[in-house]
Amino acid sequence: MPSRLINTPTSPSRLVVGISGASGFRYGLRALQLLKDTPIETHLVVSQAGHLNRKHETNVSEDELYALADVVHPLRAVGASISSGSFKTLGMLVAPCSMHTLASIANGVTDNLLTRAADVVLKERRKLVLLARETPLHLGHLKNMYQVSEYGAIVFPPVPALYANPQSVDEIITHSVLRALSLFGIDHEMLPRWGEQGGPSLNEEGSRE
Repeated sequence: MPSRLINTPTSPSRLVVGISGASGFRYGLRALQLLKDTPIETHLVVSQAGHLNRKHETNVSEDELYALADVVHPLRAVGASISSGSFKTLGMLVAPCSMHTLASIANGVTDNLLTRAADVVLKERRKLVLLARETPLHLGHLKNMYQVSEYGAIVFPPVPALYANPQSVDEIITHSVLRALSLFGIDHEMLPRWGEQGGPSLNEEGSRE
């Protein structure tokens, strides 16, 4: 069943999706599933550790993953289209974003296509959304988050939105991914918004409806 987007951004409708090695491979997978059969052209790059987590956390094969993206870029293809600022995109979603990838982006280390693409997004002043996955956080992690935020990135830890009363792990993952996609102007009918029709709200006594 095709995904139903409420609205789509104007051209160029391309989004780079990076999957790095933090636990939470399903966040990147769900993003690709939601964007499949929509007007958004997806460009996928996966780190080696990202593939390891794919094997540990899901039964999804490499071919099945790649079939969800419009374009797949090898990690070492540093001359790929997404490595250039002249290749226009809406930005980049890194889901999940490991602390290693976060540190590389925060310090301008562009030793593979994933971090190079993220660096390009920052220098072109486009949206970079990082679903940072780690807990607890030490000071180095926090400093790197602060630093990428100063550069213009959005640090988006996929914290469960329990107010939405999720009934499954998939609903928790989907809600976080939809919220992240909405930061690019990509809205979906599956995302309930606080205080809007169909979304949760507070009644006069202050309890959730």
